[in-house]
Amino acid sequence: MSVTAQVNYHVKRPEQQAYIIDAGGVAGKLVSPVQDRATVSVSDMRGLENTLRFETDGLAFLRKPSRVVEFDDSGDWKGAYDCELTELLKSEVGARDVVIFDHTVRIDDPKSGRKPARNVHSDYSEAGAHQRLKDLLGQERAAEWEEGHFGFINIWRPVRHPIASAPLGFIRSQTVRHDDWIMLDLIYPDRTGQIMGLVHGQDHEWIYLSGMTPEEIAVFNIYDNKGLASIAHSAIDLVETPDTEHPRMSIESRTLVRY
Repeated sequence: MSVTAQVNYHVKRPEQQAYIIDAGGVAGKLVSPVQDRATVSVSDMRGLENTLRFETDGLAFLRKPSRVVEFDDSGDWKGAYDCELTELLKSEVGARDVVIFDHTVRIDDPKSGRKPARNVHSDYSEAGAHQRLKDLLGQERAAEWEEGHFGFINIWRPVRHPIASAPLGFIRSQTVRHDDWIMLDLIYPDRTGQIMGLVHGQDHEWIYLSGMTPEEIAVFNIYDNKGLASIAHSAIDLVETPDTEHPRMSIESRTLVRY
């Protein structure tokens, strides 16, 4: 089954483009580069989840209930949740070492400080990934990891309710060409990173998992130094169901792994 959705691709321009986070010192204010709104067909993987493998597709949908149900601002849940994610990455993708360094709760509400990311992207360019590795581990330890196989993996989970609006959509990596990607700077108040944005390609094959519940997760690759494809993703706006009773709430956890 397929649905129709709208997404925001990026646009190739001669100058370097950037996202500015907390622009002008205002928390939550985001200045974005020019984007290209497009209507796409998205295939629903419900019932076909087991056809995807992280080791080959860079993406897997898994049923992994958590003991944590409230991801509040206190952060008291992080220790327990980090333990769960560490064990999951070791068992599911063969990680030897795991560093969990960021959790972001997003709410599809105009008043939310962190809304769903509605741009087609992947979280790190090659340069951005290696810089983030150094930021997290320091120069000496990062150099040790760079000699082996490491990667960045995102784990995405619905919170409180099944997802009915702005679900997370993915593009099959086999349908993305190398020159579909552009580099985008990510300018924070205290550091600069770099992500990859995707421009519109007619061959892109979009997929998602309908009605994801808090017991389900998406595990997807956002950088791998041995060549596993980075997965382009974005919140998608479903044309058929634009309004819902419960706005999307989700948590994404960024992790660094050594295989």
